[in-house]
Amino acid sequence: MSSRIFQSVISQMKEAATRCIGVIDDQGFVVACSELSMIGSRLKDFRPVDHVVDSVILSESRTYKLIGISGGKFDYAVFVEGTDELARSNCVLAAVAFNEAKTNYEEKHNKAAFVKNIISDNFLPGDVYVRAKELHFATEVNRTVLLVRQYDHPEMAAVEIIQNLFPDRQHDFVLSVSEMDIVVIKELTTNSEDSSEAVEIAKLIEKTLSEQLQIKCIIGVSTPARHLRELADRYKETQVAIDVGRVFNSDKSIMSYDNLGLGRIIYQLPTTLCEMYLQEVFKKNPIESLDEDTLETINKFFENNLNVSETSRKLYVHRNTLVYRLEKIKKLTGLDLREFDHAIVFKVAMMVKQYLDSLNQSNTRRV
Repeated sequence: MSSRIFQSVISQMKEAATRCIGVIDDQGFVVACSELSMIGSRLKDFRPVDHVVDSVILSESRTYKLIGISGGKFDYAVFVEGTDELARSNCVLAAVAFNEAKTNYEEKHNKAAFVKNIISDNFLPGDVYVRAKELHFATEVNRTVLLVRQYDHPEMAAVEIIQNLFPDRQHDFVLSVSEMDIVVIKELTTNSEDSSEAVEIAKLIEKTLSEQLQIKCIIGVSTPARHLRELADRYKETQVAIDVGRVFNSDKSIMSYDNLGLGRIIYQLPTTLCEMYLQEVFKKNPIESLDEDTLETINKFFENNLNVSETSRKLYVHRNTLVYRLEKIKKLTGLDLREFDHAIVFKVAMMVKQYLDSLNQSNTRRV
């Protein structure tokens, strides 16, 4: 922390202050003061363990208030001449001003805070470039964004464990954005357009958290960001990847935005349009009229690329039995799944139904 920042605040307060005001470090040395001659001297009356009330300390001739307190330690203390009520009031007010200046300074000169503000959309595009230049932050570097979402019982230690995986704090950033979510912004070693390298990073994170904390998580992986200002959009991609993945690929724990396929399109459709589509496709009978065995047959048929022989083998039924079932589906729905165009229509309809069901479940949980 630069003493110039504290001295600048004191200069602005000097006209209104009637008493000597200053700031000392944790060793008692004056780093800024309204009496310039005191800067660099040590105040021997400062005793941080004596008479502490709300981090306010009284000596024989001065009132002190600690700032930057963390883990039982402090960074600085504000002091005002005198021990009366006026000195205390002035000291508390001065501490607020100094603490605000300290926070603003650290945010301005802290790369992790800078990156967190970017993904939170707290900067205008032009401001990103200016601030990056101030921090000597490379703007055009290949980066990926990963969103690690914990389930069941989130562990605070997960942040530290992931940070240990990426110790380069100047280029890679691990940010806690909520109780459940941790964001990782990692520089990539390749210029590949796909997310293959990022997926390997996600696998490492998942494996480490499972081994060390025995926790389950789902990880959303963005497409590569070519510029710093793209990080906010990439962060949104990770959120979409998790939301879409939970609907259409619930058996997977790592979701890549560029591999969401048709699910990503359906996820962005209005529910009214989805409901209209289902009504148009299933004019003869609603999709709910299909029982579990029939739906299993349909899913297996799609999994085996509409191959009748292979599907019958996987279902352990005779080929003619499967053909009979497909004919039955055709009578119920009007769609022959052996025809490619009909199969596509039915597949999309099943995904739309899956999406609407997930929304209904979410609304039920909220109620």
